[in-house]
Amino acid sequence: MLQRRRRARAGNPGASPSAVRFPGVAIHLAEPRMGRSRRAFLTRLARSKGFRVLDAYSSEVTHVVMEQTSAEEAACWQASRAAPAPGGARPVLLDVSWFTESMAAGQPVPVEGRHRLEVTVPRKGLPNPVWMLPYACQRPTPLTHHNTSLSEALEVLAEAGGFEGSEGRLLSFCRAASVLKALPCPITALSQLQGLPHFGEHSRRVIQELLEHGVCEEVERVRLSESSSPRSLGLA
Repeated sequence: MLQRRRRARAGNPGASPSAVRFPGVAIHLAEPRMGRSRRAFLTRLARSKGFRVLDAYSSEVTHVVMEQTSAEEAACWQASRAAPAPGGARPVLLDVSWFTESMAAGQPVPVEGRHRLEVTVPRKGLPNPVWMLPYACQRPTPLTHHNTSLSEALEVLAEAGGFEGSEGRLLSFCRAASVLKALPCPITALSQLQGLPHFGEHSRRVIQELLEHGVCEEVERVRLSESSSPRSLGLA
């Protein structure tokens, strides 16, 4: 009998249909700052009160709850997830305060402005700066990412700096390219580089040219010189 109960619980990640009191609300507790043990505790608490909590982020989720997370971080987290189905709406991003108030009330409380993790769009409509861990060992380095053309341009300059014996240029451009690869969303405006580590004036100028004109004169000049150099022709 005990084994049957355990199997029944394991086979249902949300909550049994009879236990769900609020079918229109599907909560996902995002883990980055919450921690697994606290997330597990809050999940059990919510389910015991009749809330539906989904372990995995999906198109069914209506409310994403985060703890100790800024609006910018929340926006980047959501941007890195799969887009909703056509015609579907993205779930609302909420601070854990909405969750705790709902638990105390025994039902979902109305979502107010103070609960929302929303990025305030600047007047000119430019994207906000993104958040980034300061050390390379803390950042992911995916094979596919959102800023391929930008990072490749910086890597071209890094390689040229190394070939010329300039270790400073090599390291600077390599570090900036590494940051771009780890970003969870594409860079579409120079303002997004604000606060990112390893982005000096030179790297920012290269990115600005690429965003505004699609090409960077310095990068194209290096590529042209490399294509006609003895080493590229196999003569070195």
